[in-house]
Amino acid sequence: MMGYTCHYAATNKQELINNSYNGRQEIFAAQNTRGSIYAAGGQVLAETQTDEDGTEKRVYPYENLFAHAVGYASNGRFGIEAAANYYLINSNAKLSDKVASDVAGVKYPGDSVVTTLDVSLQDIASRSLGVYKGAIIVSEPATGKILAMVSKPDYDPNEIDAIWEEVIQDKESTILLNRATQGLYPPGSTFKIVTALEYIRENPDSYGQYRYQCNGRYSAGQDTINCYHGSVHGSEDFTKSFAKSCNASFANIGMQLDRAKWGSTLDSLLFNQELPVSFAYNKSRLVVDAGTSDSEILQASIGQGTTQITPLHLNMITCAIANNGTVMKPYLVDHVKNNEGNIIKQFSPDAYRKLLSEEEAAALTELMTAVVESGTGTKLSGLTYTAAGKTGSAEYNNIKTDSHAWFTGFAPAEEPEVCVTIIIEGAGSGGDYAVPIAKRIFDEYFGA
Repeated sequence: MMGYTCHYAATNKQELINNSYNGRQEIFAAQNTRGSIYAAGGQVLAETQTDEDGTEKRVYPYENLFAHAVGYASNGRFGIEAAANYYLINSNAKLSDKVASDVAGVKYPGDSVVTTLDVSLQDIASRSLGVYKGAIIVSEPATGKILAMVSKPDYDPNEIDAIWEEVIQDKESTILLNRATQGLYPPGSTFKIVTALEYIRENPDSYGQYRYQCNGRYSAGQDTINCYHGSVHGSEDFTKSFAKSCNASFANIGMQLDRAKWGSTLDSLLFNQELPVSFAYNKSRLVVDAGTSDSEILQASIGQGTTQITPLHLNMITCAIANNGTVMKPYLVDHVKNNEGNIIKQFSPDAYRKLLSEEEAAALTELMTAVVESGTGTKLSGLTYTAAGKTGSAEYNNIKTDSHAWFTGFAPAEEPEVCVTIIIEGAGSGGDYAVPIAKRIFDEYFGA
């Protein structure tokens, strides 16, 4: 038992230190000044300022801009302030600096963390989302670095202590919720990426021969699936069905799928599972098995019904497609440094799992490219860079005109460098509202 306890303590020291019941945090806080948090470009995102009388104050220079990504350091902590707490409360200052601090009667300088966040991308994402509720994640598919993470409505972490009681007593307030990682939404037509993948897996040699005649609806028993705003797409192959986001065609596809195999594909894409991240998130939800009813299948085929996904998870699936099938572990902290700038710990890209084969990733990239070239994402066509993506208009109540606007995709289509996932609550069409925001973010990234 002693051996196990020692082993556990050695291999889980961060979790033990971060536990709110561990009094060592108070010891560290009394001994070390909490370190700063920096953007990838060196801008200060959070720092501790000390008055002449020794009173400390945590300051967030960008106010609301990084509210959910950086978080806050009091009232339980959140965001990077929570995930990197172990490093921020420690000090790896050299001995002479600690002696000098002892002589001066001040705390040791704490270690600081440098994040993967890009201020310009965060700013354009936040301004583009504007007054809408929603979330945006920008990431590097080849590394897993998160370059921007925006959630609205937001708050000013400088005021967190002043507003805390009011916020936690207001059951309608959601400003503390990081919609990018914790928000669960119907994915709408962005889920057709998953439905298409399952159809490709079950028909690897013949999916290109698929044909469907769309009259604007698909019926099975007492259930009818309508195309968005009653569109009639006419004669379609597999690519056009995807590019035009034809609900009727994908309901038809869904009814042909093996439900047990589809359930296995959902497992392979991390639905109903833990994600490899160090920050707060929710699991995406959908169960399909041999017992799933036709009615449920029709809804699931187009990302409706009981289907729930987080923007983070959809971003990871999109990144896997862009990265030849492999999803990297998403991360927000690049490295930890001491007061002299010496790197104490470097975080490196880490492959998590192969979600799909290279051939499947290539096939989905081709479909997503068609969305931009001739489908619902044409506002991203004809630019100095190429893009691939999928739009979505996800209904969330019984009013057919109410829908969340989605986009998820990457650029350049042939050599992906950056992945963007967007949801705008209640905005309407993904092609009309989310795609223009994606364009602004891609333009900023590529300097277009």
